[in-house]
Amino acid sequence: MQTHAPEAAPFRVDPPWILGGLLALLLATACSPTGAGAADESQKWGQPSGAACPENSTLDYENFGRAFMTAYCVRCHSSSLAGSARNGAPSDHDFDTLDTIQSTHLEHIDADAAAGPLSINSTMPESGPKPSDEDRFRLGEWLACGAP
Repeated sequence: MQTHAPEAAPFRVDPPWILGGLLALLLATACSPTGAGAADESQKWGQPSGAACPENSTLDYENFGRAFMTAYCVRCHSSSLAGSARNGAPSDHDFDTLDTIQSTHLEHIDADAAAGPLSINSTMPESGPKPSDEDRFRLGEWLACGAP
């Protein structure tokens, strides 16, 4: 006696609208701002440095922040610059006063320019002069302390 394997039934989705719905969901996810095809916050801004604020930190705006921002940041991130003079810097990211630094998203500065145990971020500044790694670690600490 010879047995035959049963013939496989053709692929069928029942009801047929489920397949269309799944396809629409897949396309919407791939094309949405939070989908796989879009840059997420970490791709846009870089990785957090993981810097922490030590209890004994002495860094503040007067002894560190002002000089760092003046040396490396305000050539693009200044309220006195507009349009192409900002070299692509977002118009809401000005670092020429302590108030504007603190009202900016400090995590963006951290993810682009600061260093800590998780990463040394060197995306910013895009051109020289650039801060040393030591200064980037100090920036991470200063930001982690709230940019006092």
